Amino acid sequence: MDIEKWDECRSINKALIDFVEEIDNGSNMKKVVAHICQSCGKKTRPVILLLSSRICGSKIGNALDAALSIELIHSASLIHDDLLDRGILRRGTKTAHEVYGTPAAMLAGDYLISKSIELISAYGKEVGMEFGRAGMEMAEGEAMDVDLLEKNSNNIVEYFNCIEKKTASLFAASAAMGAYVAGADEDTVSKFRLFGNKLGTAYQIVDDMLEYTSKVNNKESIQISPSLVDIYRQDMADSKAIEKTREIVEQLVSEAHEIVDHFPPSQSLNRLHEITNYATKDLFPEVGTRKC
Repeated sequence: MDIEKWDECRSINKALIDFVEEIDNGSNMKKVVAHICQSCGKKTRPVILLLSSRICGSKIGNALDAALSIELIHSASLIHDDLLDRGILRRGTKTAHEVYGTPAAMLAGDYLISKSIELISAYGKEVGMEFGRAGMEMAEGEAMDVDLLEKNSNNIVEYFNCIEKKTASLFAASAAMGAYVAGADEDTVSKFRLFGNKLGTAYQIVDDMLEYTSKVNNKESIQISPSLVDIYRQDMADSKAIEKTREIVEQLVSEAHEIVDHFPPSQSLNRLHEITNYATKDLFPEVGTRKC
């Protein structure tokens, strides 16, 4: 599946290019932001926002600034994540602070957040509140992640609380905001929010799993947060811990599909199902055990 060929992804990529071009050349900011935006991934979160909006009857143009705001705050969170983890590589590219230094990276993060607020301010109160809550939960989740790492916690309740805030919150907000932009009612918005929560939780479990199995060679960090497999390994062998983790992911993904499957059939709904699989269980590594 080539998401980059989707019109949703192309629209976001063009919006990103236009955004970077508009940055003043008077400082180093343009170079730092360009570096960050160029190392971005598949634009999963903003694509989810656009697809959710289209499913609810809106056009891409109506939701594009909201989608861009999601991508920018996500990019800012990656800067902060790399600083906290002392990350060296992200998606095969040197992290912003490695190339331009910590002060420049931090300021670029501030710039991206500020721009995202400017973009989202054009929408209604509900969209703005959804966006703001997600930003606060992401920060709280990162703080929880640091705390869990420092105390070497393998508590499963704490783990899920952490990943729901630091990762699933933005997926949930993306889906809910897309529905809000289209003028959907609260019941519909709630369904999309829950869908995003399930998808985002599964996504983070898989991402942690990829680090656990060392199958991701284009991201390098000095500090690595505990994974769900690490937690399950306390009571079972590696192979069983991996299989149990896979079962959790598949259950979450199945629940996500069921939530949105009640909407009328459309290309956008098909793509929402596709990106759900693509971002989660399709990435689950086919591995045996890890040497410990």
